Amino acid sequence: MSDVEIVARTPKQRWYKSLFVQVLIGIALGITTGLLFPEFSHHLAPLGEGFIKLIKMVVAPLIFLVIVTGIAKVGSMKALGRIGGQALLWFTAATTCALGLGLLVGNLVHPGSGLHIDPATLDTTALDQKTQGGHLPGGVEFIMHIIPTSVVDAFAQNNLLQVLLFAILFGVALASFSESAPPVLMEVLDQALHVIFRVVGYIMYLAPLGAFGAMAFTVGNYGAGSLKSFGMLILACYGAALLFIVLLSIVVKLITGVNAWKFVKYCRAEFMLALGTGSSEAVMPRIIKKLDNAGCDRAVVGLVIPTGYSFNLDGAAIYLSLAMMFLAQAVGVDLGFGQQLAIMGILILSSKGMAGVPGSAFVALSATAAAIGAFPVAAVALLLGADRLMDSMRVFTNLLGNCLATFVVANWGGLLDKDKMRAVLDGKITPDDPDDVTVHPHPGHEHLTDTSAPVAIDAPGTLATSLSAKGSVNGHA
Repeated sequence: MSDVEIVARTPKQRWYKSLFVQVLIGIALGITTGLLFPEFSHHLAPLGEGFIKLIKMVVAPLIFLVIVTGIAKVGSMKALGRIGGQALLWFTAATTCALGLGLLVGNLVHPGSGLHIDPATLDTTALDQKTQGGHLPGGVEFIMHIIPTSVVDAFAQNNLLQVLLFAILFGVALASFSESAPPVLMEVLDQALHVIFRVVGYIMYLAPLGAFGAMAFTVGNYGAGSLKSFGMLILACYGAALLFIVLLSIVVKLITGVNAWKFVKYCRAEFMLALGTGSSEAVMPRIIKKLDNAGCDRAVVGLVIPTGYSFNLDGAAIYLSLAMMFLAQAVGVDLGFGQQLAIMGILILSSKGMAGVPGSAFVALSATAAAIGAFPVAAVALLLGADRLMDSMRVFTNLLGNCLATFVVANWGGLLDKDKMRAVLDGKITPDDPDDVTVHPHPGHEHLTDTSAPVAIDAPGTLATSLSAKGSVNGHA
């Protein structure tokens, strides 16, 4: 049982200052603008793109610092290897289940039946522009691509897997000196991590504007017409994703005790922002901080989250397998059981190398269609109008899947503080985050803020609490 320090909560934040409310308003205004002024909404795309670029600017150094400081505290190469192995095991199992569910729903719903599309009539020019002639890397090519040409190049290209590799090596090397060398470097890295999180806090002030621009552009370009054309496919994908999330939540609840609904509520601002911008990477820094505060060990969070962005794309897996069934049915091809097994096998491998490939979903679908040879690759162009409408499903499912995977891996390794997790998700305590610019706008001057008298929180039998003047949650800082 852990000891958690808390104090009386600060006065409740005004509703209009909540990031969740601000992002929600931004999304609503974006939808309205896209519907009423579709031509004007084209000019709003830079708002969303600029915000995502600002977040990507700090992702590489953030991942490096989180992993290095986490590994240095774990200090065991054996423990590190166990965390990585367990994460890959969970990723493979979750992706396989997601692909299987997509195929099952495709067989039951038949979203492409009755379309009678002739692939020869489809214009593949837009498909070629979308994929930019890219291809999914083979096994050797993928592994070689993880090794950076130089450390500087890994950070310059913002290649997370390359940054991850260097961070692991650096963290292990730093941990080997932990007993003989003074902890000066560790302190510098830890302080640098706090600086990066504070930079993220400043950028998040622009989140509502980014959500507004991204949503206005999306609705203006892919409005109600696309919804009508691909209605059955969209319903099938979103329904399959909802079923997958429910089943996944039940399994994770049995393994870790984590309530997925409470976690989504705890991270509601991050999920809403991810949906608004259509990018789960836009909230990676905030999600890392939230998982850290919710009791997951920093080393686990630092390894599982960035790796999951490449290896655990549950939402994309559902879409890819269901899209293959849709395309086959749309051109009048009946896929046999053996062909569907082949599709699952190919997508299990190809989905791991999708990150960073332009038009990765179309590349994966084209490669799979070519491999099974059941219908012309040109049929993939049929999905050009529907792909963007699947972003919300993919983003939400991918993000939640990676977060729940973090809890599972942390629990397997005995690195999940369940008392702290329950207290935070139940809302019994609010971690005092020194990097939160809305709570601590002036670092180092917290003593100037007015704090009220401590109030005990009654949670008998579930949490041992002690009161302090600072109101911080100890452990996994």
